[in-house]
Amino acid sequence: MYIIVGLGNPTREYENTRHNVGFEVIDALAGQEGIRVLEKKFKAVLGKGFVAGEPAILARPQTYMNLSGESVRELTSFYKVDEKSQLIIVSDDVNLELGQIRIRKKGSAGGHNGLKNIIAALGHEEFIRVRMGVGQKPERMDLANFVLGHFTQSERKAMDEAEAEAAEAIRVIVKEGPDAAMNRFNKKNA
Repeated sequence: MYIIVGLGNPTREYENTRHNVGFEVIDALAGQEGIRVLEKKFKAVLGKGFVAGEPAILARPQTYMNLSGESVRELTSFYKVDEKSQLIIVSDDVNLELGQIRIRKKGSAGGHNGLKNIIAALGHEEFIRVRMGVGQKPERMDLANFVLGHFTQSERKAMDEAEAEAAEAIRVIVKEGPDAAMNRFNKKNA
C-alpha cells in the first residue's frame, strides 16, 4: 500500500495558491484514478483506492502546512507502510522553475516548513518526494506572501499541465519505482 500526501493549507483562502500545489496534485491524481477524497481521518481529508493498480491512500493534511508531519505520522503509523518506499509527499518548491517537477528519494527540507515538520515527525529524511516548481519569488517580495499568493492566468495553465504530469510521475513511482520516475521526469524540465 502507498500513502500519497499532497501538502497545502486548508480553507478557501488558500485555494489556488502556490503553497497548495500538493493538494492540487492529489486532486488531479484522484480524478484520473477515480478516487473520492472525502473521508476525514488522521488530521487529513483522504481517499482510498488504487493508483497504477496498487492500493493507495491519497491524503490532504488539514493541520496547516507547518504541522503536516502530525497527519503523516498518524497515517504511516496506522497503515504500517515502509516510509522509505511507500510514502510519497508532494510539495511546492520555490527553487524550481514554474511547472518543473523534481523527484527525490530522500533529502533535506530545503527550507520548506511542511517538509521540515514531516522530517521531524518521522525522525528521518528518507521518503519519496515530488517537488513542484512554483517559480522564484520576486526580489523584494516576502517569501510567505509569494507562496500564499495566487498564480497568474498563464502560470495557472502551466501548473495545470505540470500537476497532470506529476500525477503521471506518481503512477510511474508506484508501478516502476522512484528511479524510473526520476529518470523520466527529472530531466524533462531541467
